[in-house]
Amino acid sequence: MDSKHEKDVDSASVSSAPKTRVEFYDPSKESVWTRVGLTFESFKRAPGVTGGQVVSGSQNVADLEKVLADAPMLQQKMKPRHLTMIAVGGSIGTGLFVGSGSALNRGGPAGVLIAWLLIGVMLINVTQALGEMSILYPVSGGFYTLAVRFLDPSFAFAMGWNYVFQWAVVLPLEITVAGTTVQYWGEDIMPLAGWITIFWLVIIIISTFGTLGFAEEEFWSSCLKLLVVVMFIFIGIVCICGGGPSGGAYDRYIGGEKWHTPGAFANGFKGVCSVFVTAAFAFAGTELVGLAASETPNPRATMPAAVKGTFWRITVIYITSLTIIGLLIGYDEPRLLGGGGAAASPFVIALKDAGINGLDHFVNATICISVLSIGLSCVYAGSRTLTALAETGYAPSVFTYVDKSSRPLWSLIAILVWGPLAYVNVVSAGDTVFNWLLALSGLSTLFTWLSICLCHIRFRRAWAVQGHSTDELPFKALGGVYGSWFGVILIVLVLIAQFYVAIWPIGGTESARDTAESFFSAYLAVPVMILFYAIGYGWKRTLPQRAHEIDLDSGRKSWLTAEEMNEWRAERRRAPWYIRIYRILFTN
Repeated sequence: MDSKHEKDVDSASVSSAPKTRVEFYDPSKESVWTRVGLTFESFKRAPGVTGGQVVSGSQNVADLEKVLADAPMLQQKMKPRHLTMIAVGGSIGTGLFVGSGSALNRGGPAGVLIAWLLIGVMLINVTQALGEMSILYPVSGGFYTLAVRFLDPSFAFAMGWNYVFQWAVVLPLEITVAGTTVQYWGEDIMPLAGWITIFWLVIIIISTFGTLGFAEEEFWSSCLKLLVVVMFIFIGIVCICGGGPSGGAYDRYIGGEKWHTPGAFANGFKGVCSVFVTAAFAFAGTELVGLAASETPNPRATMPAAVKGTFWRITVIYITSLTIIGLLIGYDEPRLLGGGGAAASPFVIALKDAGINGLDHFVNATICISVLSIGLSCVYAGSRTLTALAETGYAPSVFTYVDKSSRPLWSLIAILVWGPLAYVNVVSAGDTVFNWLLALSGLSTLFTWLSICLCHIRFRRAWAVQGHSTDELPFKALGGVYGSWFGVILIVLVLIAQFYVAIWPIGGTESARDTAESFFSAYLAVPVMILFYAIGYGWKRTLPQRAHEIDLDSGRKSWLTAEEMNEWRAERRRAPWYIRIYRILFTN
């Protein structure tokens, strides 16, 4: 069935009927060194699209070359294993390994679990909606481009630039955290500025290899991160049951002791509210699979596994490991406030207390690699979104430049130049400068997820109004449009909770000045979004389109009819029960 209705076609395979003639660029004719980005030739502008995306139901398309040509300039270099690992382990980094410590201190073990569960449930709906749209429309810029089409160009302008700025600022943050993580082994080895320089250069070198460099690094670093977290979960269970080394903190059964003394909640309801944004930061980057869909040949085959992998990451990796952390460490542990480095990581603290020699160093090395991985994600996400902004006319056209190695060259440079901002952390006033920069885009991730849910709601509305059936969709979001509405409600509730904590922070404030500073450090992204929206509207004067006016064909790569899709689903249902269960849990 798959071979009957899917085929990857180039210009030579199209029938001789009068149709659009397109000159496709064939990267395979270049040398291998050019393809990986190591020659001067590789930096030249790509002469055209590759037409490398699979068109499902190509027999239903009148002008196949036109559909193939309606594709991103970026080449489809990512393999299924890359996309799966980006979804499962890509965003595991500072937020889980280090940020969970301060979250435990503010919210307590129960508060951390509640916040991560709510954000996790919301994110499952977000990724399901994103998967449905990205498989149908694997377009450049992913959710940003979809927001331009399904929502409002002015809102998309605000969200897109906020998203770019978020990753541009997080890049130097991750470089700084990588430097402080290495200092766990001794601050006298090298000054922080030296480590910042080394890590920035490493990110630049890997970025030189373009999409493949990012994808391969993400694959192997994700494998390492998953190995460490799973290993920690097993060790944690043994320690909780009293199987730790003799003389360590866990050589006796402790069970749920930490939930009673000091307790399950650190600061009551306010503590839970304060943890939501930390949880959102920990999940930031999950939406990268929507950007990566345009750089994989057949999203219909690879995206469902990536989308469902998100569910397993949330349940197995985040929820299980944080449950273990909450049982091993009390929220009153003073080392949790030891700054932003590995010394404040609850993973490192727990293994050190257990008396298991060497493992804390292994976890610290993993944290360092994880932080670098997130730094590369910053470059990838920021550059791809900036390129899409330029392609839609909301950024200078120079950023549309894509070279023969599939690097959006000037967009990459525009994000990488933010790296040296990490040096401001070397001076005493650096923290203040950096905190305000982060505040500018602190809620950007939530705005992005909100736009994805709203896009899905509008897409489903336009799809129905224009006479389409959901049976035509190659992948259906688990909760349908109701799941997206549920995601919208949860995101709004999180924004309200953050507003509450911003005005009435934990511990209170001593003056009106402190209250104002607390509010804007937590909520500055909202007025920034409103300002960007006003700029976007004033610039282009665009309004949202009505459902019957929305373009449902541009960038579409699945043209199978409802009958063909139902036939395909019926064929899948005839598989043995164990294969059906596997497909439900892990694929499509």
